[in-house]
Amino acid sequence: MLRSLVLRRTARIGSRYVSGLSAAASSRAHALTKDWQGTSFTGGNAKNYINGQFVESSTDKWIDVLDPSTQAVVSRVPETTPDEFEAAVSAAETAFKTWSRTSVLTRQQFALKLQAEIRKNADALANSIVLEQGKTHADAHGDVLRGLQVVEFACSVPSALLGDKLEVSRDMDTYTRRVPLGVCAAVAPFNFPAMIPLWTLPLAAVTGNTLVLKPSERDPGAALILAELCERAGLPPGVLNVVHGTVPTVNAICDHPAIRAISFVGGNRAGTHIYNRGTQNGKRVQANLGAKNHAVIMPDANKNLALNSIIGAAFGAAGQRCMAISVAIFVGSAHDWLPELIERAKGLKVNGGFEPGTDLGPVISPHAKARVEGLIGSAESEGGKIVLDGRGIKVEGYPNGNFVGPTIIEADTSMTCYKEEIFGPALICVTAPTLDDALEIINANPYGNGTAIFTQSGATARKFEHETNVGQVGINVPIPVPLPMFSWSGNKGSVLGDLGFYGKSGVDFFTQNKTVTSLWRAEDAIGNKATTDMPTMR
Repeated sequence: MLRSLVLRRTARIGSRYVSGLSAAASSRAHALTKDWQGTSFTGGNAKNYINGQFVESSTDKWIDVLDPSTQAVVSRVPETTPDEFEAAVSAAETAFKTWSRTSVLTRQQFALKLQAEIRKNADALANSIVLEQGKTHADAHGDVLRGLQVVEFACSVPSALLGDKLEVSRDMDTYTRRVPLGVCAAVAPFNFPAMIPLWTLPLAAVTGNTLVLKPSERDPGAALILAELCERAGLPPGVLNVVHGTVPTVNAICDHPAIRAISFVGGNRAGTHIYNRGTQNGKRVQANLGAKNHAVIMPDANKNLALNSIIGAAFGAAGQRCMAISVAIFVGSAHDWLPELIERAKGLKVNGGFEPGTDLGPVISPHAKARVEGLIGSAESEGGKIVLDGRGIKVEGYPNGNFVGPTIIEADTSMTCYKEEIFGPALICVTAPTLDDALEIINANPYGNGTAIFTQSGATARKFEHETNVGQVGINVPIPVPLPMFSWSGNKGSVLGDLGFYGKSGVDFFTQNKTVTSLWRAEDAIGNKATTDMPTMR
């Protein structure tokens, strides 16, 4: 009875709210709902994906997934029940027994087929991201592309899993091979609904593991589409399972004895909790946390490149990137470029993600908008100067959207707006007399995800690269995220765990070494000739 009431309420919510979408969004929402099994984009329920089946949850706790541009209910996410979670882990355990013994070439074929499926369905993935997350359509395609690159790296798994062998004594060999861990889990954030699941899913699978994935409860659609694409690519039932929820589901992941490793990307509070709870339960954990990324603008920089790069890195994706440039350090006379930076930022178009020419869409939620605007406002009370104020922006046709316009603040490092990760379209500008002063600011910051410098001096760039204590450095590159043949290498307070995402570190994270020493004496070989010599001791 309760279940039927929940479903009837869902139908009413869907019919009432989906009409609030823009015309462009509504047509895409109906097409996605028709074409994909796992979720609805017209107000219905998202399903769990367990043992190769999309399963309606029996929970009585549902979370609305809202279009950030309109607050229309796109779908509803279940708080996965303990029995449903146990079923997902059990399916992964069972599948591991056979998948881990599947040849590496078969697993490689899955990755090859998956990349083709993602390419073919990239627009559907991008549409789901715009509907649920709010980023522009072009940026959503970038989200998909950067995840696809990890799938393409996973196609090289035979080479990545090569071991070592050495004859350590006469007829005695020692060799090392990489073997899978078992059941692994991934907890993904809202800001990259396709890319972050694809940081883990393909590598976990091709290395022989099985995976329980929990996408963000704010935008689960892309993960469920990816699950269907994995099925089309030949992934056997149980190798990938998708569950939904909030803290209870995360705690279940941290506590379940069958789960061997957890991959997490998100904020400090959740990441620290998962790392501590997971490692206390004996699990391997990699966690990417908060960030405060600085870009240094030297007086000799190519001004056009530097200003355009800062604009894109600060305001793209509405600033909701852990690698966004959120602090610009103007060295010396480069500060004179600030008025032109402001003018360029004023020219950015804020609108719904499907609208043509949009440069940045909304932030994810009303709560996020209030937090961003509160941190912007704190600058005034602490002596900063808001030289471009994006608070209170009105976007025609989207009166209920979570929009914040590009914001530029002149501040210093003592202010809250500098110390806190704003995670919105707000750029903090500080000044430094010299490069040494800029380096001191960066190295004193507790975070270490990424940094960049804009200069035309090789000596300046080299000094910056060597002396900055940040894991990922860009030289005339504003967001220096490495391609998947390398590995994510943020440091300091931005990470917990010692193995990075994707690349060689990603393969290491999802495997463990097994070393075997064997002795097969040549004289014991079948078919040796008999000898009549007196045996001697050796």
